[in-house]
Amino acid sequence: MSAGIAEAEDGGGLMFDFQCSTCEPDEQDIALGWDTHCVVTANQGTAYGAVSELTLHGNMLRIVLDPHDLDALGLPDPEIEAIIEADGEAIEQFRNALRRILAYGRADARPSVVHL
Repeated sequence: MSAGIAEAEDGGGLMFDFQCSTCEPDEQDIALGWDTHCVVTANQGTAYGAVSELTLHGNMLRIVLDPHDLDALGLPDPEIEAIIEADGEAIEQFRNALRRILAYGRADARPSVVHL
């Protein structure tokens, strides 16, 4: 499952793709630390369990990432705030996908704060 958001309509600029498997984690996923949500950035930076906090209130999105994952994601700052310019239906679809993605896998890698 995937829920993506980009700064520009063509997918350019700052971009986040939040992902999780649609299947339960297997032994290999667990051994590799892939038994949680995944975040991919525009430069293909990838980190598992990177989201510490996420709030989506109306069209305002706030993401707080684990500082230890910034190098892997190619980002300088762990806090990102954005206003989503999309219709209410698209935002609701994004919100519902995030609920499922961020609840996936092992409990200790889930965000400590989620307001969706």
